[in-house]
Amino acid sequence: MSILKELCRWAAWLRPEDIPAPVRALASSQLLSQLASIRAGMAHPLGRRLIEGFGPPLQADPRTSACVLSGLGSWLNLDDTAYAGHLSNSTVSVPLAYAHARRLEGPALLTAVIAANECAARITAAATLGPLRGHSAVHTHLAGAVSGRLHCEGADDAVWRSAIGLAFAMPNWPLMRAFLASDARLFNTFTPVRTAMDACDAARAGLHGAPDILEHPDGFLDRFASVPLPDAINASLGERWHTETLSFKMHPGGPGVDAAVDCAAALHRELGAFGPEDIEDIVVEASLYTLFAGKKAASYVVGPGSPLGALVLHTPYPVATALLTGGLTVNDFAAPLLNDRARWNVAERVRLVHDPELTKALFASDAPFGEAVRQAGKAAGPWLRAFGGEEVAELAREAAAQPVRPSFAAAAKATGARVTVTLTDGRTATRKRMIPLAAAGPHTRAHHAELMREKFLEFGGPEDVADAAVKLDSMDADDLQEWIQAALR
Repeated sequence: MSILKELCRWAAWLRPEDIPAPVRALASSQLLSQLASIRAGMAHPLGRRLIEGFGPPLQADPRTSACVLSGLGSWLNLDDTAYAGHLSNSTVSVPLAYAHARRLEGPALLTAVIAANECAARITAAATLGPLRGHSAVHTHLAGAVSGRLHCEGADDAVWRSAIGLAFAMPNWPLMRAFLASDARLFNTFTPVRTAMDACDAARAGLHGAPDILEHPDGFLDRFASVPLPDAINASLGERWHTETLSFKMHPGGPGVDAAVDCAAALHRELGAFGPEDIEDIVVEASLYTLFAGKKAASYVVGPGSPLGALVLHTPYPVATALLTGGLTVNDFAAPLLNDRARWNVAERVRLVHDPELTKALFASDAPFGEAVRQAGKAAGPWLRAFGGEEVAELAREAAAQPVRPSFAAAAKATGARVTVTLTDGRTATRKRMIPLAAAGPHTRAHHAELMREKFLEFGGPEDVADAAVKLDSMDADDLQEWIQAALR
């Protein structure tokens, strides 16, 4: 049996009663979180232009609705991540569009989201040790969109197999120049979701994709993975839930920025009244992952006119903003706040420094690629050296020697940071955070529902919609219709 055949057979016939209650609860929070991200995208000037070009989030044609919802939620780095991939842009947005169009009940929507999570995360994990990761790994959304739509439609596994095979026939490969320097970032998910919609229609019409497209020597993993991990795709189906590795985003920002912003916001409260002129120096110690992403974006960041795609990956401006204001919101990435010269002056005083222990902790955790390194073992060495040199390979050596996780029930994402601020009056204050607020870890497992309620309200969501999210598992068709409409109003 091909890898794809086994995966599709399991996912197509997944039912609510097959899914543990904690996993369903995480998916409820995931829905609310992504709706908050979509609301944020709708409110931003670039999001409004996307709507002008392609129509509102909810439309008569669920294909177009799925694309618009995916585009609106994807480009501000407010979307949820997992091991592996930025899942929610497709795995939530597409089921939302089709659940609304087909008048599904709450349990059916949650099951479609989880099925899509599992398919997208597993295929992405198999190619994690490769040239594309995070937002640039847009192949995540080919799997997420096909799975999310076809589960809502009740398609059998043969249709799933053909649709994914067709979607992965010509997987997208984004160019970093466009990703960082233009508004093309809005199409980061929109484009693969549209491809996936065409693949679903083609499979419904009887066209067939290659069933071995993922593992064949001329297939997907051969081109997209430096160290292919085909066994990750079907490992412990129904027992090891990638949905349990979800990390939620409380504010905009790229890899590693979250923990640094959390620290800066805490320092704002600790230091009391001070102004930009009172800050002498800001040191952000982080893992090489954060430094790598920041280095890519740095050449595009030139001040207030910097492209948004680069800004959300750039540590200094978000940290300076959180230190001065106590937080970081979408409004901070648009005029007039983005033009505040004082913020940019403070951003120029932010220095990034590598902390080897934070890099070591990063690889010891599950996401974004610690589990892939464990599964690859010694074979991960060349990829690690290409990613960050001999130092990274050495720091990850201990993690690579560990066995793979039998379960993700205790998953963690340790993208930590330590921020030290020195004021002109001689005062110094430091904050450290190993796991960002709402990232995978013990605190998030215990509090994700209240954290996502807070996020949804912050981006203007109605309070009654936020309160009802915990009841998604029991909503009937009418209640779910009203809930989705109210969430996007």
